[in-house]
Amino acid sequence: MDIGSTIRAIRKRKNITIAQICEETGLSQGFMSQLETNKTSPSIATLENIAQVLKVPLAYLLLKKEDRMHIVRKDERRITTSGSDHLKVEHLSSTKNVRMMLVEFPVGASTGELPHAHEGEEVHVVIKGRVHAEQGEDAAEFGEGDSFSWNACTPHVVRNIGDDTAIVLISIYTETDGGREFI
Repeated sequence: MDIGSTIRAIRKRKNITIAQICEETGLSQGFMSQLETNKTSPSIATLENIAQVLKVPLAYLLLKKEDRMHIVRKDERRITTSGSDHLKVEHLSSTKNVRMMLVEFPVGASTGELPHAHEGEEVHVVIKGRVHAEQGEDAAEFGEGDSFSWNACTPHVVRNIGDDTAIVLISIYTETDGGREFI
């Protein structure tokens, strides 16, 4: 863990000096210096006191870097294609178990000729256009602003049935980090 670097970054961003932290917590400047350079490990009680001075939740100090906020700017999105219709997929952001993407369905395009299944749960929001979705024996048409969800282990397919490109926001949850199959 890199708790010391996290404390130093927060302290500097908030313009708080080591002396101020020491004054409010009773810790020595030498200890704080060693803590910020990751040469010593604090107790939970000490971390809790430091978190109070920094006005951050204790849990934030304990998060690994990969578990903190991940930012993807619009012009930095990874773009791929999927399926036989080469659907354009803009990868918005993800965590270990959740992925969000914008999927562009040209007129008549679908996620595949036949329904398919994979691990996970999906939530869809139609941003633009009209789509037809099928899962098992269930089927429905959806327009802008409509949403639907399902367990992806049951075969499913989504088709653009409108006269223009459809755009669907899709969020996929998987229990494992390896669930990278597409909708």
